[in-house]
Amino acid sequence: MRRTSFANWPCSIARTMDLLGDWWTPLVLREAFYGIKRFDAFQQELGIARNTLTDRLRRLVDEGLMEKRAYQTDPVRYDYVLTEMGRDFFGVLAAMNSWGNRWLSGEQGPPVVFHHDRCGHQADAAVVCADCGEPMTAEDTRPRLGPGYPPHLAERPDIQRRFTA
Repeated sequence: MRRTSFANWPCSIARTMDLLGDWWTPLVLREAFYGIKRFDAFQQELGIARNTLTDRLRRLVDEGLMEKRAYQTDPVRYDYVLTEMGRDFFGVLAAMNSWGNRWLSGEQGPPVVFHHDRCGHQADAAVVCADCGEPMTAEDTRPRLGPGYPPHLAERPDIQRRFTA
């Protein structure tokens, strides 16, 4: 069964889910942040089928989140290295980890915590306004149409109601 593509939806969340919307892709990225670079190491750490891993790595390379760098020539073997775009995904994984630690941890506590090297403390991700630095919550943050929203859709009354309050 073919899944619906969200790649052209006028929504960055939908577009991101189109790219990363299976459970293996964020886990492959997580392993890359943990320092894994080689195909066999990804496969071993995740217990993922080789063909599935091949597909996920190819997609991450094609979409610009990772790049292949040859480390051996005969036979050719590659490291998979995060690009700037891939490294920028860290905040998403950190937010997911913080949410999971808060809501899904057992009695023993969170399975993985992050240590912030700059201040030397255990750190949780927080979504803050890039302008004022204050925390952003669902109660005090509203979506608005951005400059990339299709004009022919922005004129619709249902869309206008959705993005104005």
